[in-house]
Amino acid sequence: MDMHTVVVGTSGTTAQDVIAVARGNARVELSEAAVEALAAAREIVDALAAKPEPVYGVSTGFGALASRHIGHELRAQLQRNIVRSHAAGMGPRVEREVVRALMFLRLKTVASGHTGVRPEVARTMADVLNAGITPVVHEYGSLGCSGDLAPLSHCALTLMGEGEAEGPDGTVRPAGELLAAHGITPVVLREKEGLALLNGTDGMLGMLVMALDDLKNLYTSADITAALSLEALLGTDKVLAPELHAIRPHPGQGASADNMLRVLAGSGLTGHHQDDAPRVQDAYSVRCAPQVNGAGRDTLDHARTVAGRELASAVDNPVVLPDGRVESNGNFHGAPVAYVLDFLAIVAADLGSICERRTDRLLDKNRSHGLPPFLADDAGVDSGLMIAQYTQAALVSELKRLAVPASADSIPSSAMQEDHVSMGWSAARKLRTAVDNLTRIIAVELYAATRAVELRAAEGLVPGPASRAAVEALRAAGVQGPGPDRFLAPDLAVADEFVRAGKLVAAVEPVTGPLA
Repeated sequence: MDMHTVVVGTSGTTAQDVIAVARGNARVELSEAAVEALAAAREIVDALAAKPEPVYGVSTGFGALASRHIGHELRAQLQRNIVRSHAAGMGPRVEREVVRALMFLRLKTVASGHTGVRPEVARTMADVLNAGITPVVHEYGSLGCSGDLAPLSHCALTLMGEGEAEGPDGTVRPAGELLAAHGITPVVLREKEGLALLNGTDGMLGMLVMALDDLKNLYTSADITAALSLEALLGTDKVLAPELHAIRPHPGQGASADNMLRVLAGSGLTGHHQDDAPRVQDAYSVRCAPQVNGAGRDTLDHARTVAGRELASAVDNPVVLPDGRVESNGNFHGAPVAYVLDFLAIVAADLGSICERRTDRLLDKNRSHGLPPFLADDAGVDSGLMIAQYTQAALVSELKRLAVPASADSIPSSAMQEDHVSMGWSAARKLRTAVDNLTRIIAVELYAATRAVELRAAEGLVPGPASRAAVEALRAAGVQGPGPDRFLAPDLAVADEFVRAGKLVAAVEPVTGPLA
């Protein structure tokens, strides 16, 4: 376990803290201010619970059943029942990092003091995270409104010592056994607490935060592979000049152009078509890379803004306000997060598409400006990278299907009480797949572009220092260079991991300096 500790206070959290807990197994602690806020809000809920007037979530049923007033003797059962009945997920298990993000972000809202949950419940949430216990959460069960209900319910079920969870050794066991093995006492929920543990956008937000972390690496990696492809195609770097991008001042476009220009510094391959050209301009997939990559970068910035606001939010219904009121609201609706999740799937599809077009150009002898067909050693006897591009094309096609927005759909539920929902969880799930496949697409372009650069070098055209660094690092990782046909899948798998782990960016930055 990582010894890094994240302290949860009353004013939200950061993307870095979410990543540290979800992916880095950081420990979680509650601040003194959070404990005080929890206790103060609980006093308000207890006072309302003692009154004869019904208060939603405290002394009533839920959703379409909110009209029934629940007596004191049934309220513990009411809170227990909402967790059990809402833990109705189906399908494959959700990844461990997603569940940890989900639990941590729910704890963030609980610690705000706006939910009315007792301090001991919050401490148990932290204890479960710190013990490495991960509730079994399923793929389907959230409509992205009234919170990620089923996923959060499976987490709350673990706090009660019920259902199944995965231990730190990776073994799935009854949650009660795991809690006992780590000295954690199951919680007995009181008024409002069951509802407060279920009513948030935490799953979709956690997946958004992690997707943004992954996409930051992928957009920088795509700038590098675009530069390598430009170099291998003997393109011109004049289109990357800062003064050209200054007159269309989209920040992402300028950042991508600068990245590419730095990767190409010192190259002996760029601009050769100016010597004997019928070619006056490079194809769009080469020339317009900064515009496409840059528009995606600006979309990431917008999504970060939305994520930042959500990370600072306390999402629950009803909420405890500082003046002592407990008020119903609609802040649990996932639309703000769902929209940017879908937007990111669109830009991921377009980035994958332009990467594939450059790969195809590298392999086509009619458009590659002197490279061998399919970058093969002995074309005809060897097929070269022909089918690597097929695989890349299949991944791009999948990305286009995943770009269809989930947030444009809504299926009414709860007897028409919840008659418009966000489908944000679904948007997040498909974005995770899109990011995964985009990584593979960039890896195929990297594989083709590095081979093409090496073939140019064999002709006496010397690539730039950054390109040489990328090639050398990829070869050192175990990806072979040009030569006769071989079993390609292992090479592609290594290239995939090379991009996924940020090793491509790490390989060139000692030459280029830090890239955007």
